[in-house]
Amino acid sequence: MKKKKVFVFFPDGVGLRNFAFTNFKAIGDNMGFDIHYWNNTVFSLKDNLGFKEVKIENHNIHLLTPIYSRVRKRIELNVSKEKFNDNVYTTYKFPLNYKDLKNIIKSIYISLLISLNSSEKGIERVRKKINKLERKKSKYLYCKSQLQEHKPDLVFCTTQRATQSISALLAAKDLGIPTVAFVYSWDNVPKAMQVVETDYYFVWSNLMKAQVLQYYPFIKEEQIFVTGTPQFEPHFNDSLKQSREDFFNEYNLDVSKKYICYSGDDETTSPLDQFYLEDLANAVRNLNTQGENLGIIYRKCPVDFTARYNEVIEANKDIIEVIDPIWKQVGKQWNQVLPSKEDFKMLYNICEHSEFVTNVCSSTVFDFVTHNKSCIYYNYEQPQLKKGIRDIGQNYKYVHFRSMPSDKAAVFCTNKNDLEGLVKQILEGKLSNIDEGKQWFEIVAGKTPKKASENIWESINSILTH
Repeated sequence: MKKKKVFVFFPDGVGLRNFAFTNFKAIGDNMGFDIHYWNNTVFSLKDNLGFKEVKIENHNIHLLTPIYSRVRKRIELNVSKEKFNDNVYTTYKFPLNYKDLKNIIKSIYISLLISLNSSEKGIERVRKKINKLERKKSKYLYCKSQLQEHKPDLVFCTTQRATQSISALLAAKDLGIPTVAFVYSWDNVPKAMQVVETDYYFVWSNLMKAQVLQYYPFIKEEQIFVTGTPQFEPHFNDSLKQSREDFFNEYNLDVSKKYICYSGDDETTSPLDQFYLEDLANAVRNLNTQGENLGIIYRKCPVDFTARYNEVIEANKDIIEVIDPIWKQVGKQWNQVLPSKEDFKMLYNICEHSEFVTNVCSSTVFDFVTHNKSCIYYNYEQPQLKKGIRDIGQNYKYVHFRSMPSDKAAVFCTNKNDLEGLVKQILEGKLSNIDEGKQWFEIVAGKTPKKASENIWESINSILTH
């Protein structure tokens, strides 16, 4: 029996972590699929990993596609605001740019398109316009030619949010090849991040399935498969675990200390993030004067290349140890910062050998809870906050945080003066969010986080055999 050929499509680098560096391919191989990576990134899967690869060399999307995509997103958010009578959708919008003539013209054009199409029918018109624009580009014909040559039975797109994927998926659909989009992140559906239209959608959980049906009425229930996400699978892979001594030796940590992980955020989400790190350092310093022996592991956000933490780190170098993610910057955009397989092992062991994690609203709460470790979320304003700087408090009002089973799914620090006491209580075992955090993890990531890759391949098989 001939193997079914599946194109695993990377329109950008964000899917590499889930679908190239996990056991995803090995599981698909064992299930009898002929897997080819349809690769639109600069990372060579053939050269680096030995995978069968079809490279997309034509990256030319239509000049108007990013503009219409932004129009689509803002209209969807406007419609959601009216439909659900909820102002949270306004906070998902990035402000238009009026700083120079070129951007003024672009912003006026975007505003005009929004005003002419601000309805569900308008969204449909804009989506059709984007598809029409992309079918005109040479990339559409280029991708169509590749599909005609290689004849895959299905195209699995590793993210639903990349404009680079539109023409390729249109070519597949026009050739009658089934298409699937994986919804990439836990906050993507309410934020109007669905750029592509495919035949099927793979989502993390029943929660995400309900959201897709809620926000996109043109998608039918039978088009959606609940699979989980490979994102968290490495945390259940015990072969990645190092002994405490080996891990501490590798990263020059003091084996006599207990370490708290500070997981950094990107500048958009938490523009004053460095001051929360400083607050933690001050709390640790005070606790050390009381007989504790604590340090901080600072792991930056992989797509943050600012120098904003440097002063705090230098002033507290006796306390803060920097362990950078093993990611590589290959371009100027955030989605051109690519992970490495080695980073799984590092993150696993940071979770395993830290006492707990602290951050601003990051999904690392789930990474750590798989290792039975707590998470402190900072939720207070910094005195450096001023007009034009985004307040982190709005993050916790976002729709994806409404999935929390209770306010104890994370330990919220709502006052800087409380931080030292919260740290001490967690260290002494008197405070934890582990039980509620695990409930939250199941709501967000589904009931079978260890089997997400297997679930995806079984779902692909179901599509191809029915």
